[in-house]
Amino acid sequence: MHEDDLSLALRLAHEAGEILCTYWSERTLLNVTTKRAGDFVSQADRAAEDHLRQGFALARPGDSWLGEETGAAGSSTRRWIVDPLDGTTNFLRGIGHWAVSIALEDAGALTLGVIYDPVRRETFGALRGAGATLNGQPITVADTDSLSPALFGTGIPFGGMAHIDEHAADIARLTPHCAGVRRMGAASLDLAYVAAGRLDGFWERRLQHWDIAAGLVLLREAGAQVEGWTSAERPEDTGTVITATPTLFPAFANCLRGR
Repeated sequence: MHEDDLSLALRLAHEAGEILCTYWSERTLLNVTTKRAGDFVSQADRAAEDHLRQGFALARPGDSWLGEETGAAGSSTRRWIVDPLDGTTNFLRGIGHWAVSIALEDAGALTLGVIYDPVRRETFGALRGAGATLNGQPITVADTDSLSPALFGTGIPFGGMAHIDEHAADIARLTPHCAGVRRMGAASLDLAYVAAGRLDGFWERRLQHWDIAAGLVLLREAGAQVEGWTSAERPEDTGTVITATPTLFPAFANCLRGR
């Protein structure tokens, strides 16, 4: 029987999650390579990505591929965008906040997103035009309409990243006006948490496409407002995302943009 795209992505995300859980239980034995300061990869990342790539190649042999560890392949306008283990540092340190992230892009438009958290057994999924779900139940963004009670997520740059000072300035502008900012270490889950109403908004600069692609589908289908650093930018083009519930977005974005 032919699997539809969402069913396929859900199945493979769960299978990759089980592979990662096996490594998670023996993570102190992993061989870890440092790609740059604060950016790690292990055989867990590679094993999960290999499984996902093989699974999509078997089920959708004509589709293209973009994976964090294996790069780009294929020339089809349908492309699977995969982060096999978002939150590798958390994973390696025994912090249970990491996920498998899968998106489908068709003719340049993101159409499907799946984010699976194996530790909590939470599966976030969305199809363009069909809404967003958590473990099969519909989700929407929060209805927070002012900054003072709002809780935001972000990713703090590290190592030699050029935008550390810019991000520090963002935090200095925002934190006096809100209930708090969380840096949890897995951008895909941060975006999913905004979609589910757990966070009221999120921002970060210069993320990779595989970090945010699935989350962008979830956000849009859950009713979030999503922009780049300017309203004319698309996060999928720049890697920079500002998102929040629509009633809160203007105040949030204006604060970050220094207006």
